[in-house]
Amino acid sequence: MCVGFPMRVIEGGEFAARCERRGAVEEVSLLLTGPQPPGTWLLVHLGTAVRPLDAEEASQINDALDGVTAALEGRAFEHLFADLIDREPELPACLAGSALAGATAANRGPAGEGDK
Repeated sequence: MCVGFPMRVIEGGEFAARCERRGAVEEVSLLLTGPQPPGTWLLVHLGTAVRPLDAEEASQINDALDGVTAALEGRAFEHLFADLIDREPELPACLAGSALAGATAANRGPAGEGDK
């Protein structure tokens, strides 16, 4: 499983930025996102910015990561998943039943050629 961390740009450049997360500062590649101004939240995986985040999404991801840590340590974690507790999970549109069925049919080709 891949885990990305929200980091805030403190100094931007064309190809890299200095980013901060909870006091730790690191150089982050911007090759996938392009230049980002200071103050922008980024989802960072293995030193590379994957995509920009809004402040609410960055907060939700931080809460989820804190929740996993709390659960592993045997502490209360439910309050950190307030956006998920007491609701049914939702699939993204690309994984919803009709979209998935359509993609499967399209991959088979005409008249079920993919079934051979």
